[in-house]
Amino acid sequence: MQHAGLDTVPTSVQAATQQQEKQSFEEPLMWRFPELQTEEELQFAPNFELRTPTAPSTVAAICGESSVRVEAKKDLLGIGKPVREADVTLGGCPATGEDLENQILIFESELHGCGSQLLMSDDSFVYVFTLLYSPSPLGTSPIVRSREVSISVQCHYQRNHEVSSGLLNPTWIPFSDKKTSEESLHFSLTVMTGDRDSFHSTTYFQLGDMMRFEASVKPFYHAPLRVYVDSCVATVVPIADTVPRYSFLGNKGCLFDSQLTGSSSRFLTRSQDDKLQFEVEAFKFQNDHNGVVYITCSLRATAADAPVDFSNKACSFSNGWREASGYNQACSCCDTECAPGSNVDLIRSVRGGREAEPRSDARSLNSLESELGVVWGQLLCSSGIVHFL
Repeated sequence: MQHAGLDTVPTSVQAATQQQEKQSFEEPLMWRFPELQTEEELQFAPNFELRTPTAPSTVAAICGESSVRVEAKKDLLGIGKPVREADVTLGGCPATGEDLENQILIFESELHGCGSQLLMSDDSFVYVFTLLYSPSPLGTSPIVRSREVSISVQCHYQRNHEVSSGLLNPTWIPFSDKKTSEESLHFSLTVMTGDRDSFHSTTYFQLGDMMRFEASVKPFYHAPLRVYVDSCVATVVPIADTVPRYSFLGNKGCLFDSQLTGSSSRFLTRSQDDKLQFEVEAFKFQNDHNGVVYITCSLRATAADAPVDFSNKACSFSNGWREASGYNQACSCCDTECAPGSNVDLIRSVRGGREAEPRSDARSLNSLESELGVVWGQLLCSSGIVHFL
């Protein structure tokens, strides 16, 4: 059977084709976005002032040279509700005190304590602390009604300071004063001429002539010093602790020669603190034919501003005791004992008309030699002439 060559389209396909046809609109689209309504201008009451909110001032800090003090109000959040003391710390450190009247918590710490941080800039040091509020649960419940708050506290210190070149009178003990007591001082004892300022050109003296001596101390870099002659002993051998001997000066600066022998020996008026001159009439020991006299003097220095007193003086006897600086009251002890260990007993034995035996004062003299230094001199006596070597 043969079929005709006609193509046929199923009815379902024809229906789909009709549904996909493009639709056309008879009228244009008229929809638009809705317009926003204009906000009405706010109306304020008369004399109304709009204020900018400010944080409550509840924390203050005082920065010291090496510590900081932080004061925090218990109303830390500024809402009228005090916080619990245990909930506020300074870098983990609890409050060190509390002002109950003003309801203030007080924190104190060293600059390097309580978790501080050190920051440096070109011109300053900055120590930064953190005041931390961490609320604890309310009562026995697990809830809180505030949030954690951290407040930065900073202390600023200048790295550079202006220094004036003007004179400054220190209120502390200068270094030179301290070194004075640690270092050995340079003492000297020299023979002078009658004009007080020149060394004696010859070392010969007639018996009865005035021999002028000058005791001095070199201050170098020390604070100003004042020199004293504590004692002088004449012997016939170069040993101070021997007999015969003549202690013509002792008891912490009392020149006995004029009182014992009626001579004109004396201390001269002091003109400089670091120099002291005194005169002694030339003498020799009776029945000594060697013609040599050794003199040992103990010199001592004090600060120039130290007061003249029983231990620091230069006293001569002339119708009473006179002090070289004018403080005569300091000489009132010359007939007794001015200081422990002085050689007043030795002088009393000489006044009694006998030669002195070695006593404890000689040991005191040796201790002064060791501590302060001693100047030795030699007087040569021959045919009525005293020769100072």
